[in-house]
Amino acid sequence: MKMSTNLKALGVATTMLTGFVLGGSVTAHADEPESKSYNSNAMIQFEAGSDVITPPTNPTDPGEKDKDTGEIVDPGPTLPGGEVPEKGTSGPLSIDYASSLNFGTQKITSTDQFYKAAPQQFSNRTKPEGPNYVQVTDGRGSDAGWTLQVKQESQFKSTKDKVLTGAEIRFTNVQVNTASASPKPSIVKPSFALTIKEDGTGAAQTIMSAKTDEGSGTYVLAFGDDDSAKDSIELFVPGSTTKYADKYATSITWTLTDVPGIDE
Repeated sequence: MKMSTNLKALGVATTMLTGFVLGGSVTAHADEPESKSYNSNAMIQFEAGSDVITPPTNPTDPGEKDKDTGEIVDPGPTLPGGEVPEKGTSGPLSIDYASSLNFGTQKITSTDQFYKAAPQQFSNRTKPEGPNYVQVTDGRGSDAGWTLQVKQESQFKSTKDKVLTGAEIRFTNVQVNTASASPKPSIVKPSFALTIKEDGTGAAQTIMSAKTDEGSGTYVLAFGDDDSAKDSIELFVPGSTTKYADKYATSITWTLTDVPGIDE
């Protein structure tokens, strides 16, 4: 009888102990902080660029601003008389700027000559001179590619319509600069010359072309860098060509099309 009583007592004690441990566990769980989650959203939608004209940028380091003024570089006049550079084209696929070429005032001679184009002048750049260049922007947001061509409209002519026969503009040290993360155009001519056909008109040629998935953003086709700018564009004039004491000029046309990947 005593043994039975002891066993019952032990059973009660075990039950009580178990209840205490479990009760303690429940109490600890109830003290943990309550946490709930909810998801919200964020979005942005892009569309093709507007008719705002993209300003010219630093040809050797696109996107860099002048350290003194904090402004984007501004190409100054390059031709005698201080002609103001023409504004770029509008739209999401645009030619933003192209340098005018100044081969200076030269002495008449009967020998073959190579005249260097003056470097591009800048009004608010730390270095006031840099490479001549052409700048294009693709803001269509489609990675569809594009092609840049150039031609000389006609041979150099004087104010009295005298032709500078055999003259040829030659471009070297061609390089592509950009601040864009998009791949650079993979088709680029490292050097080229502007040719005049027998009928007296210029022949268009492709000098830079972006394939599909290339060329989104702003790109500069620079002729040399700060050090080689003065040696990267030259005008060849044969010694046999008759020259008159007059000013000669011509027009260069840069054309940007939405056709990708042209390799000539």
